[in-house]
Amino acid sequence: MRKPGKLLACLVALLLSSALYNSAVPAEAAVPQAQLLPDGRAVAPPSAPPAVKAMIEAANRIRHRPYVWGGGHRHWNSRGYDCSGSVSYVMHAAGLLDWPLDSTGFMRWGGAGAGSWVRIYANHEHVFAIIAGLRWDTSYTTDGDRSGPGWSEQMRPTNGFRLRHPLGLFHATPLAG
Repeated sequence: MRKPGKLLACLVALLLSSALYNSAVPAEAAVPQAQLLPDGRAVAPPSAPPAVKAMIEAANRIRHRPYVWGGGHRHWNSRGYDCSGSVSYVMHAAGLLDWPLDSTGFMRWGGAGAGSWVRIYANHEHVFAIIAGLRWDTSYTTDGDRSGPGWSEQMRPTNGFRLRHPLGLFHATPLAG
């Protein structure tokens, strides 16, 4: 029989290695991945649905705007955006959202689980999205020294987040850019 201390140490090591792996893995998709250009803009794969292309175009328009708490909630076009305002902006551009949601609202929005093209991770304090394999977020981004929304190819820790996906992605009518 093994000593409980050794079993506990092995369990802790396994959990820590899992947490480190989750924070360093690419934000891949099960579909063709968008390309991240050297200037920090994303390019949708040609086979992406129109709604996904609209999300990426919209995100590129507001990337690097300053982080402003509550930004994007009173008006779609804002001088800056917070996490939920930036995710709301891209979902609205895709024709999937009529009004901005806060991060708690995204915890119940859409369908449960991962989508093939879009995944949304939400908790009571933060929300971010994986769109065609790239992470759209206002923190843990890798595209320069700045605040506000931006793209990253790397995943971030997801413990404590609910995983959601938009419903009607393939039937959505994107708004004109």
